[in-house]
Amino acid sequence: MSELLGWKDMPIGGIIFESGSSQRYVTGGWRTYKPVHAQDRCVHCLRCWILCPDSAVLVENGRLVGFDYDHCKGCGICARECPAKCRAIEMELDR
Repeated sequence: MSELLGWKDMPIGGIIFESGSSQRYVTGGWRTYKPVHAQDRCVHCLRCWILCPDSAVLVENGRLVGFDYDHCKGCGICARECPAKCRAIEMELDR
């Protein structure tokens, strides 16, 4: 993969002309809050993975294993959609 690009390298309007190149754009620096996963409370329903607009939820063997913080923008959809019975994802201030 070629070098990673930041927000200053994006074309005006955020248009990506080259298909399959979104992984090169590191957008994680845009967030204020980040999702934090409590493995012991997770039921691995993968709602977070399905609904993440940035494909930043990392899954291995059908289980949530973490987040790709280079691409997570901190929208909080994963935490909001985590079932109320477990609340395995919480949003914390990203320092």
